[in-house]
Amino acid sequence: MDIIIKIVAIGLITCLATLIVKPVRSDFAIFIAIAGGLVILFLVLGYLSDVFDIFKDIISATGISSNLYRLLIKIIGIGYLVEFAVGICQDTGNSSLGDKILLGGKIVIMVMALPIVTSILQIIMGLLPS
Repeated sequence: MDIIIKIVAIGLITCLATLIVKPVRSDFAIFIAIAGGLVILFLVLGYLSDVFDIFKDIISATGISSNLYRLLIKIIGIGYLVEFAVGICQDTGNSSLGDKILLGGKIVIMVMALPIVTSILQIIMGLLPS
């Protein structure tokens, strides 16, 4: 609970700072927003080790290939990275560029997910009676 209070506080302070600075120096307001986002991102990174540990436990219990595990982590990372980049584009008034980044991210995720879908289909086909 302590971490969410820090995240919300940093987010609100960043928003207020950009609102105050934007009329005077709009170029600095963008950097303030990016810096606030990065600080929040670094606060959350510590929790990722817990997620990785849980995924490792799931893999060892189910026998899923570690390659699929790495692929899933990459897909999740791409999703968060794209969302962060789109948010920055929207903050700077470049919504159309953000839309293109979002489309590119979705296509990359779809292509990267194909081996996972193939593995799921193979498992399902192995469960069906011949």
